[in-house]
Amino acid sequence: MMVRRGLSPWLPRMVVLLVVLCSAVSVLYMLACTPKGIDEQLAFPRANSPTGKEGYQAILQEREEQHRNYINSLKKQIAQLKDELQERSEQLKSLQDHYTDSLGPGLERSNPEKTPADLLEFLRSQIDRAEVHAGAKLPTEYAAVPFESFTLQKVYQLETGLTRHPEEKPVRKDKRDELAEAIELALETLNSPDSDSNANHHMYTASDFIEGMYRTEKDKGTLYELTFKGDRPHKFRRIVLFRPFGPIMKVKNENLNMASTLINIVVPLAKRASKFRQFMQNFREMGIEQDGRIHLTVVYFGKEQMNEVKAILENTSRSANFKNFTFIQLNEEFSRGKGLDIGARIWKGNNVVLFFCDVDIYFTAEFLNTCRLNTQPGKKVFYPVLFSQYNPGIIYGHHGSIPPLEQQLVIKKETGFWRDFGFGMTCQYRSDFINIGGFDLDIKGWGGEDVHLYRKYLHSNLIVVRTPVRGLFHLWHEKRCLDELTPEQYKMCMQSKAMNEASHGQLGMLVFRHEIEAHLRKQKTSSKKT
Repeated sequence: MMVRRGLSPWLPRMVVLLVVLCSAVSVLYMLACTPKGIDEQLAFPRANSPTGKEGYQAILQEREEQHRNYINSLKKQIAQLKDELQERSEQLKSLQDHYTDSLGPGLERSNPEKTPADLLEFLRSQIDRAEVHAGAKLPTEYAAVPFESFTLQKVYQLETGLTRHPEEKPVRKDKRDELAEAIELALETLNSPDSDSNANHHMYTASDFIEGMYRTEKDKGTLYELTFKGDRPHKFRRIVLFRPFGPIMKVKNENLNMASTLINIVVPLAKRASKFRQFMQNFREMGIEQDGRIHLTVVYFGKEQMNEVKAILENTSRSANFKNFTFIQLNEEFSRGKGLDIGARIWKGNNVVLFFCDVDIYFTAEFLNTCRLNTQPGKKVFYPVLFSQYNPGIIYGHHGSIPPLEQQLVIKKETGFWRDFGFGMTCQYRSDFINIGGFDLDIKGWGGEDVHLYRKYLHSNLIVVRTPVRGLFHLWHEKRCLDELTPEQYKMCMQSKAMNEASHGQLGMLVFRHEIEAHLRKQKTSSKKT
């Protein structure tokens, strides 16, 4: 009874407290679950708004409209994000192309995976170290790495030895594949959609390939320079490639227009009127009639045969309507270096390509373009290696008659050799010749002045292009070494004379001809006895 009395006053209070707690929980639940803001107002119809079913339908329509607007807003944001993503992708692709464009299609064929940045950096460093963009200073002429030249069918090489030939069709598969890949990549570059060559819709083929040059620096890689015919006369396309002992890389894609590039051929001369007549026949056919962008400067020493030489020059001028020549006469002892130096410096026109030439040289119109294409003022000088003709009397003696000159100009092991010890025929811009200091005028007579100039170019920052060319020939003539030459000059003259006569095998047959004749006599004697 006492307990019941104690609980009675607390029971109504507890009930009231529970009711209050339940009400508070309900209010909190409604506040948490009811939408905020506008939705909070929409959840409870206003006093003057429709009630019941119609009111809730209106509220649902408003919320549906809000969701529709929200969805449209999201779609617009997604579209904007897609546009930004596309723009960023294009920027990234452009950035990647900036670093990988020089690798060309060759890399993509050889390694479809993404090239690591450190490999790209290494490949680029190989190009920078090689003589691609600038020349390297060399101590002597023996340090220069020469080029070899090639066409679609043949390779013209200097290091012939006793088993290799001055020209050959590549037999080894690796050599054929190497040059074919270079030509193929060059054609892909020329015909690519982003190439300037496609502006006129001219598609390049292998038939447009004129010639190429390549050389290998064994610690860096192989450099290729390929020249193609352009879409107009006197225009060319040059593709420069580099293989840094890895995927082949594209370095340059150049448009070259040689239509207005003049060549001044400088010829020093003393006597030798008959040789000059032969030279002028070649000059007229190749220089005047076929090329036409040419000037001739003759520096004549002494007076003997001078009138005959001038008459030959003037007759050619009249018959060919050719006025682009200069004749300079010096009353002094012949000096090849001085004659070339004077002929170069007397030019008063714009910067011009100088071709230092001798009277016993035969050149083609194709060589004149090669001369232009391999010279660049302040950048590049050209030292072609010409093909030197053997004594026709020895070569064709067993045939009974010597064929015409044009038929003798064939590049074979039996007919001649690459004159890789000579540096007299060279092409360079007059500005480079003047800046380098010209010839050493203290050198008199024959020999020495050309090597001195060549060394000065090797010591400079100019690129020296040294390669055999198929359109430049040294015609055979009997060489006489004068007693007044210095011992060093006389030795050089005699070495040149020995190499001019015949090939190794032909000279051997001459040296041992007495033994061969004795053997033939013994054979005849023994046959008679039997």
